[in-house]
Amino acid sequence: KHCPNGLVLVWNKKTTLMIRLSYKFKGKVCGLCGNYDGKVKNELSTRNKEVVVEALEFGNSWKVSSNCPNAQTQKDPCSLYSHRKAWATKKCSIIKSEVFAACHSKVDYDSYYDACVRDSCACNSGGDCECFCSSVAAYAAACNEAGACVKWRTPTICLFCDFYNPDGECEWHYQPCGRKCMKTCKNPSGKCYNQLPALE
Repeated sequence: KHCPNGLVLVWNKKTTLMIRLSYKFKGKVCGLCGNYDGKVKNELSTRNKEVVVEALEFGNSWKVSSNCPNAQTQKDPCSLYSHRKAWATKKCSIIKSEVFAACHSKVDYDSYYDACVRDSCACNSGGDCECFCSSVAAYAAACNEAGACVKWRTPTICLFCDFYNPDGECEWHYQPCGRKCMKTCKNPSGKCYNQLPALE
């Protein structure tokens, strides 16, 4: 079963937004999310269909209003907030650790690790754990999609929901590679779109 319009958005109401398109859109879209043709080389295609190398040039080409100023190169957040770098580097090393060993041969971790450190350094005014957890969850989701289910959350690392169960009750469950579709209060029939991946 497909979503009627072929588009599924999943937002955790915090730092993560996932967009899924039906295959009927393959190669027929354009914009900040790419053109969905499976070719990495042309992902940075501008509004004028020119393939560029610089992400800023690409992003600025998709502005809706010319009144909006161009985005500028940002200083590396770990240089800007150098006191955060050691913490970010240590926390994000979970991506390179044995915890994710089953995934390392399936999904290269370098870009995920770099993004984790950068994002964790950038969250310098609260929400640092949220930025870190979202970054690691992004790698875990890529691993899951590649067929490597990794149980990485613990009571001390990005707390899993089982922790919130009242004593003697078992209402919340953490499934690192949860089923694609489950019966819930908001979905009592248990029918889901097949475009949704298994979510944590």
